[in-house]
Amino acid sequence: MLQLFRSDAARLVLLVALIIVAAATRMMPGRPPNFSPIEAMALFAGAVFASRYVAVLVPLVAMLISDAVIGFHSGMWLVYACMAVIALAGTRLSGRISTLRVIGFGLGAALFFFIVTNFAVWIGSGMYAPTFNGLVECYVAAIPFFRNQIAGVMVYSAVLFGAHALLTRRSLQVAAA
Repeated sequence: MLQLFRSDAARLVLLVALIIVAAATRMMPGRPPNFSPIEAMALFAGAVFASRYVAVLVPLVAMLISDAVIGFHSGMWLVYACMAVIALAGTRLSGRISTLRVIGFGLGAALFFFIVTNFAVWIGSGMYAPTFNGLVECYVAAIPFFRNQIAGVMVYSAVLFGAHALLTRRSLQVAAA
């Protein structure tokens, strides 16, 4: 039998629910631009689901559902590909989750997403000159969004990984009782 999660079905449902709630926050009005759960939920899925397929699929489905509400865009394929890569990177956290590692992976995920998606904006939007200076201008213009992105990764990682730690600790206490 394929093991989808390292524990029981009830925890699987709770973890999927955490990811869906995080994805739902993408639709909150008044949210700062790029203050988003997407990198954190992809890392989290990679870290907690035993199946890499499920680790990639769950955040992508959550994003697809929220994108159906907030709107689709031409760069979705790249955003989704980045999330798949981040979820796969999150598998490196599996079994070795610590605050420092989550912070490091979160910062790495944010940087990866920032570099890839802004490079795509430079290449494909026509907003910037197709020169090195145009590329630099594109990245400089995106810095305020990157600050919000890092804040989002840190906040949502704390919520997701923190809730997971509490659930794990609680289930161990119940099992020991």
